Amino acid sequence: MIFEDFRLRVFERVARLGSFTSAAKELGVSQPAVSQHIAEIEKFTGIKLFDRVRGGIELSPQGRRFLEQTDAILKSYSELECNLRTPKSILIKNVILQGQKCNILIKDQQFEDLNAPAEAPAEKVLDAEGLAALPALYNTHNHAAMTLLRGYADDMPLQKWLTEYIWPYEDKLTPEDIYRGSEIAVNEMVASGSVFFNDMYFDIEQTIRAVDHSGMRAAIGVTVMENHTKAQEEQKLAFIENWQDPTGGRIQLVMAPHAIYTVGKDKLKRCAATARKHNMRIHIHLSETEQEVQDCLKEHGKTPVQYLDSIGFLGPDVIAAHCVHVAESEWKTLAKRGVTVSHCPCSNMKLGSGRFPYELALNSGCRITLGTDGASSNNNLDLREEMKFASLLAKVSGDPSLLPAEELFRWATKNGAEAFGINAGEIAVGKRADLILVDLANPRMQPCHNLISNFIYSADSSCITNVICDGRIVK
Repeated sequence: MIFEDFRLRVFERVARLGSFTSAAKELGVSQPAVSQHIAEIEKFTGIKLFDRVRGGIELSPQGRRFLEQTDAILKSYSELECNLRTPKSILIKNVILQGQKCNILIKDQQFEDLNAPAEAPAEKVLDAEGLAALPALYNTHNHAAMTLLRGYADDMPLQKWLTEYIWPYEDKLTPEDIYRGSEIAVNEMVASGSVFFNDMYFDIEQTIRAVDHSGMRAAIGVTVMENHTKAQEEQKLAFIENWQDPTGGRIQLVMAPHAIYTVGKDKLKRCAATARKHNMRIHIHLSETEQEVQDCLKEHGKTPVQYLDSIGFLGPDVIAAHCVHVAESEWKTLAKRGVTVSHCPCSNMKLGSGRFPYELALNSGCRITLGTDGASSNNNLDLREEMKFASLLAKVSGDPSLLPAEELFRWATKNGAEAFGINAGEIAVGKRADLILVDLANPRMQPCHNLISNFIYSADSSCITNVICDGRIVK
């Protein structure tokens, strides 16, 4: 303990053990030192803590009252240290994992043992009686600071929404505004079980600051648009070259050209080259609307997927958001190139972009993940809710067996982690310790015939009691 007054600890041990000698031995100090600490407390408080009795000492009436206060103070010291310092080991006792009660030991940010003894040593112990453990969620397409525009411009087409409302509003945002918007976003995501998000926005230092404070993971996009000047482009390149992760591994930079209709061919190619030089992933909006496809055909004689493939842009490092208007042959191209697709059902529906082609996507073999998009087009960042909408939208075609809950849960967990090279997304020995605890006593979780089904179709964020990211309790 780095904060507590050692004299209070000495007093507490003497009071419990009833002996100066025993306390000195347990604390590793001399008996005269123990006596001195007690004398200092008595001098400061003006009270007598102990009475001499045959065979030793006992607390005086004032000493008993002082012990009650000491216990409360020492407990507060312990809680303060737990809040400020990440424990190197956590034991989650009596938790339900895959239908069985067990004890999960987390050590050095990894799952060490999924069947640990109840008495296994750990710096932090959580009693999870009545709770179930699930992998945490990974939001693979977001604009975090756009929480500031939640409810600002609803119920209109994408291009009108962007050009007449969103972009003019964003031009007025200050760096501190963006920090505040990002802070709201990370708090909302953690509360609803997400421990990671893939972001695309501006003034990224502010979003990085919010992520650092939150304990989350993130892929922060170095956003590029055609109207950015050469000086701005050079500034972004310098940022990439001088990048140092302040979180020690929870943040990675991603190259983020906004879309084919806001970034020209040469700049798209430079973005891809820069990303591959620096071993970065690439994040882009792709085939979100029918208008985007028609404009690309008119300008380039190719669909957006065909166009990006023709300039060497597509590859296993690309995360393509939306992909609503993608034909079967193009899905084969995406799968062949190893592209990850981030599906955003709520945003797609709200902006009238269209129904995601689930049948084609599933048959293609492409890795599919889930994203919320920004809070201005969703209007929340709850990835669990996104899973429910994705499943229901898939089944609207008439096939209730399409996109079962277990497969969809993989999209939101394991697939998302894999897409960004994070050794997580499932609760297994050796994986990074990202998990959520779900309250099975919550009315939305009862009865629990199927945990995954309940979590996707019935739960809300009130069912989530704890969130752990990289071995750190963040909720």
